Amino acid sequence: MRELVIYQVDSFTKEKFKGNPAGVVLNADTLSEVEMLKIARELNNSETAFILSAKDKSYDIEIRYFTPKMEVPICGHATIAAHYVRAIEQKLDSSVILSKTGAGILPVEIIKKGSDYSIEMTQGKIEFFPPFEQEICNKIIEFLDLTDKDINKKCPIQVVSTGNSKVMIGINSKEKLDKLMPDMKELEKLSKEIKCNGYFVFTLDSQQEGIYTHGRMFAPAIGITEDPVTGNANGPLGAYLVNHNLIEHDGKEVIFNAEQGSSIDRSGTIIVKVDIEEGKAKEVKIQGEAVIILKGICNLI
Repeated sequence: MRELVIYQVDSFTKEKFKGNPAGVVLNADTLSEVEMLKIARELNNSETAFILSAKDKSYDIEIRYFTPKMEVPICGHATIAAHYVRAIEQKLDSSVILSKTGAGILPVEIIKKGSDYSIEMTQGKIEFFPPFEQEICNKIIEFLDLTDKDINKKCPIQVVSTGNSKVMIGINSKEKLDKLMPDMKELEKLSKEIKCNGYFVFTLDSQQEGIYTHGRMFAPAIGITEDPVTGNANGPLGAYLVNHNLIEHDGKEVIFNAEQGSSIDRSGTIIVKVDIEEGKAKEVKIQGEAVIILKGICNLI
């Protein structure tokens, strides 16, 4: 009999039942890939993180990430959740952990705040793909319940990645963002054509003090109708804003707060940090808090 320790954690918030829920399995070494997928499907979060022991000295821990349908290389909110749980369980001091993921070995900073923690993850390699041709843009706009007038003309529709690619779609209005009713079946079909599963719709139209962007993320092709607060969308967004001159900076770094999830009553905030070199994004980090919702034991034969 194997006894698994499983947590449910809300990331990018300190308020329970807000932010983005993730499953965390602390001791996943004995699990097969099939078992991980079954557990992720049972927990039914957008992602569940499985923590495994290091196999060599080049990193400290390994984390694998599963949606209810498939494994993905990395996930921002599940990374925050996994390292938060581990810090709580082991009563860690402020430190840097090297975490092996499908996007490579990435440093994660544990920031101790009294008896609590904030987690900062360095994201993977920044990659920009060419803006889509107008025919594909028209499909994306239509399937997202948008019109051409809704699109911010300063924002080319293109895929950007920091380890897990997303289509960036900038629009003019927060009001329109909140009212979107995408055609999930058509977006799922389109994902196969463009070879990208996530559609991140964002706006710079913020009247909320301290918040620079608002966003929503849809990924029906991997079983995520809408993800409440997405680290691997807001991270690439930071690079996108810098490279397209959509945010002021000092030439070295920019830090801003990104809100997501308010339209589905799961609002959370991500601190996005972008290191800049010669006017372009060089490295992206995201930082967030978390709160534990429940801890349980699952016995497997």
